[in-house]
Parts: sequence; C-alpha cells; structure tokens
Amino acid sequence: MKNLIAVAAIVALSGCAVTPNSASVYNSRQAQGEQTVRMAVVDSVREVIIDKNHGGGSGTLAGAAIGGVASGAAIGKGNGSLAAGVVGAVLGGIVGNQVEANLSKRPGLEITVRLNNGELRAITQDADEQFRVGDRVRLLSSGGVTRVTHN
Repeated sequence: MKNLIAVAAIVALSGCAVTPNSASVYNSRQAQGEQTVRMAVVDSVREVIIDKNHGGGSGTLAGAAIGGVASGAAIGKGNGSLAAGVVGAVLGGIVGNQVEANLSKRPGLEITVRLNNGELRAITQDADEQFRVGDRVRLLSSGGVTRVTHN
C-alpha cells in the first residue's frame, strides 16, 4: 500500500513540472532553428512573478488521493476509517494545492528595450540573468518567442 501511495505521489507531482521561460533554455524543436537578431539597449527592468499554474488542479487531486488513502488505511476501521479518509483527503487536497501553486511560480523580469530604430519592446522571461538600464542586448526572435540576452 505504501508503494502505491509513493508512486501516486510521484506521478501526480510530475504534472506540476514547470517549463522554463529562460533565455538560456531551448527545447529540441528550437535547437538549430534560425532566429532573427535585433540589437537594443535596456530602457527599464521590472521584477515580476511568472505563474505557470493554469488551474490544472493536479496538486489538489494528488494531495487528496494520497491524504485520503494514507489516513483511511492508517486510522480506525469501518466508519472511523472512512471519516479519517475524508479528513485526510481534504487536508491532503489543501496541501497539494499549495505545493502546486508554489512550484508553478518563479521570479521573472519584464525587460523593456529600445531598438536601434527607437521602438520600445517589452519581453518577460525568467530572472536567471541580470539586466541593467543601459545594457546593450540582443533580442533573439523565432516562432513568436523572443529572448533577451547580453552581447
């Protein structure tokens, strides 16, 4: 029974994995693809939170299932076991929801740049690289995705 719970937890939490929005991370479809390169200067940088949680609820469901099975199996018999399972499911769902919410949020930057032609563009990406006002940067664009990187 404990192995079943562990497997359910791993499978459910894998649904909470978050795809990075980093200028340094490329998926296999993007590798070796041509990108348009534009030069720019950083006009402003604002810290933001990137939230990839689209209300999937996998954390809530996983927590409820694990909490219900674990507490129902561990506590009481008959009605006592059923009541413990319900309470465990509710508490597990609350905890699972919080875990999913925390895993799906990460720090990001909204980087506003001024292109050489004077136009302003704003790009939001993971905060895994520092940008300062006045930095000379490259905008790499392909397939509707734009990244800001240093020269």
